[in-house]
Amino acid sequence: MVTRLALDTVIKQALEEDIRQGDITSDILIDESADATAHISAKEDFILAGSLVAARVFEIIDPDIRIRTFFNDGDSVRSGDTIITLDGGLRNILAGERVALNFLARLCGIATMTRRYVEAVKGSGVKIYDTRKTTPNLRYMEKEAVIAGGGYNHRFGLYDGILIKDNHVKYCGGVAKAVFEAKKHRMNYVKIEVEVKSLAQVREAITAGADIIMLDNMPPDTVKEALAIVGGKAVTEVSGGVTMENVADYAKRSPDFISVGALTHSARAVDISLLIE
Repeated sequence: MVTRLALDTVIKQALEEDIRQGDITSDILIDESADATAHISAKEDFILAGSLVAARVFEIIDPDIRIRTFFNDGDSVRSGDTIITLDGGLRNILAGERVALNFLARLCGIATMTRRYVEAVKGSGVKIYDTRKTTPNLRYMEKEAVIAGGGYNHRFGLYDGILIKDNHVKYCGGVAKAVFEAKKHRMNYVKIEVEVKSLAQVREAITAGADIIMLDNMPPDTVKEALAIVGGKAVTEVSGGVTMENVADYAKRSPDFISVGALTHSARAVDISLLIE
């Protein structure tokens, strides 16, 4: 869970980017004392995420704006539903409009895509995870959106998990050597995951005692062979090349989880509007 300070820092940077010295259009056209009621509404069906982020935008701009929310993150929202209602100074509502909607549309898009993947593997027991392929400085928001969609978070950053990838393997001279070296220096509670690209590397990883084996860019039939080699001796992850069209096929092979970078790097922003009464 992100701290309020970290959240506010990102929001204030976004507001500074958009407003700077002021909203010159609203300053010209709208009286400083004008109040209004505005509704943030869905223009399509989606899964809600980021509602608290959007609300916080307006709280920062003007603590006197009254904010009412009608759904919780993770809820299904239908086209035409009002998500948030705002009452207060119209200039300040319009000043926060674009920043709030940008965050909200992006995060709802991630939650919605995640839910589709989760539904596609429903009943298989396989979990859908995200990756570190996130928007810089928005990772915590985007990973919370994945959770709202029913998915799970992979490691948050380089600091909270050992993931031996192809460049590490190349430098160390092989999968087994990389795993052995990591085991010598890791803290006790940190799991060692290794990315493998062939069945030979799967065997190396098992022999070396890796905790988690990532089967990278393997077709479903090869994944099935790899899982037979692992034989429950390690947690298994399928990653790379996973799409909505093939995720169910991968899930039938019964890895422990499937990670999908597209959840955060390719989700389409949903359509949301803010209109005053």
